[in-house]
Amino acid sequence: MKKAMNQSTLTTILNVASICALLLLLILIFINNGLSTRLAASNEQRFSLTYNANRFMNGSAYLTNEVRAFAATGLQEHYDNYWNEVNTLKNRDQGVAAMQEIGITSEEQGMIDSMYALSNQLVPLEENAMEQVQNGQQSAAIDYVYGNEYNASLTQINALKEQFLEHLDQRALAEVQSLGWTSTMIRVLMVVTLLIVGVLQAFSMRVIRKRILTPVIAVRDQMGEISQGNLSADFPWQSDTSEIGMLVHSIHETKGELKKYISDIDEKLAHMARGNMNLTIDGTYRGEFLPIQNAMRQILDSLNDALSHINQTAQDVSEESKRVAAGAQTLSNGAVQQASTVEELSAGIQDISGQVARTSEDAAEARKYSVEASEQLKVCSSKMSALTTAIADISASSSQISGITKTIEDISFQTNILALNASVEAARAGAAGKGFAVVADEVQRLASKSAESAKNITELIAASVQLVQYGTSLSKETTDALSHVVDSAQHSEELVGYIAQSAQAQSLSLKQLTEGMELISGVIQTNAATSEESASSADELRRQAEKLTASVQRFQLRR
Repeated sequence: MKKAMNQSTLTTILNVASICALLLLLILIFINNGLSTRLAASNEQRFSLTYNANRFMNGSAYLTNEVRAFAATGLQEHYDNYWNEVNTLKNRDQGVAAMQEIGITSEEQGMIDSMYALSNQLVPLEENAMEQVQNGQQSAAIDYVYGNEYNASLTQINALKEQFLEHLDQRALAEVQSLGWTSTMIRVLMVVTLLIVGVLQAFSMRVIRKRILTPVIAVRDQMGEISQGNLSADFPWQSDTSEIGMLVHSIHETKGELKKYISDIDEKLAHMARGNMNLTIDGTYRGEFLPIQNAMRQILDSLNDALSHINQTAQDVSEESKRVAAGAQTLSNGAVQQASTVEELSAGIQDISGQVARTSEDAAEARKYSVEASEQLKVCSSKMSALTTAIADISASSSQISGITKTIEDISFQTNILALNASVEAARAGAAGKGFAVVADEVQRLASKSAESAKNITELIAASVQLVQYGTSLSKETTDALSHVVDSAQHSEELVGYIAQSAQAQSLSLKQLTEGMELISGVIQTNAATSEESASSADELRRQAEKLTASVQRFQLRR
């Protein structure tokens, strides 16, 4: 990161420089105001000095003029004016006092003193002249005031006056000019300072625009792109050690971190979409992104656990469905065998019924055929024993079928629970679990179908059990009747008269037995059809379980 002056430092320097220039300008304004006041005062002092110098000189000239006028004319007013000036007006003294109050140099004071000395030399001459006029000697008075001594002193005084006025004016003018030049220089400095302030402000505005406003606008636009999710927008600004540079560095770092997180999440979700659940959420997530990392870990753990359970359960369902299919097939085969046996029994009973009918018709010939009837009755007794055994087997098979239907109901119940759990896990997985939701719905439909088939089988088996119980009762009665017939056959010679009645009773019993056997045959055939349907349902359940297993096995899970 390259070195750069902080924007705050640069703007502070420029602002401090501008403030210093403004303070200098303010100081110059105050100084200029003071100089203006001093310049006005100097001009006023120059005027006052000139005025009072002229007053001093005019007072001396006035005295000379009044003395000469009095000497020439002898008029009393000139005499009075002279002494009024000397004693009352005192313009010379007041002018000197005013100049001394304003301020004069020692050289100028020396000139005044010299002029006073010369004036004092003229005072005796003037007094003598005025005295001569009063004595009527005007010509002598004129000689005093127009004489060589008076003129020489007057010439010296006038020379000193001119020199004094020139010196005084030059001094006052020099002071005024000095103050004026200083005031002009201060005004120039004020203009220069104002220009410096303007240049500093223009430079500050340019610096602020170039180094603050333009980068801030670029940062604003870049943050707008980031807020819209565009992390690939061009951002050419380079970072440095200034505040804006550090802000640019933060934006570059933020974009890099966001791209890293998004790339990692995209990669992990792509693997999950392809069925690869054998992943680890590594890397270092910081700040508000740490909960996302934890959530992805929990999602992967949950999916691995759920899919593992689904896979294991699907395998268990497949194995159980195979066993159910095998049991249903065995039950179907047993039902077919039962139906065949019942048909044979029904045929035998029909034969017995014919024989009993013939016995009833040929009662007269009972003795002749009593031995044959006894043998036939023994055969009937054997058949009835076989029928009893077959009915007992049918009852046992019905019990076994009842147990199998119970197993089918349990499997249906477990499969339904499994489908519900799979639906819940698929809902938790979101879009990635849509396939599981379809499989769970199919398994749930199969479970419902199996439960319905088991319910139908249970109802049929219950009816079959009732009929088997009824057939067992009939078989027992028939066996008892045949026992009596055998006994009667042994005593056929003595009981021929009772054979017809017994034959009628046997014919009626055989008719009922035939009807019962027909019912049993129908129930057994129904049981066979139901068993085949159960076997088909179990086989379909096995195929669906195998599909579910195949669907789950496409995911690569953790070991």
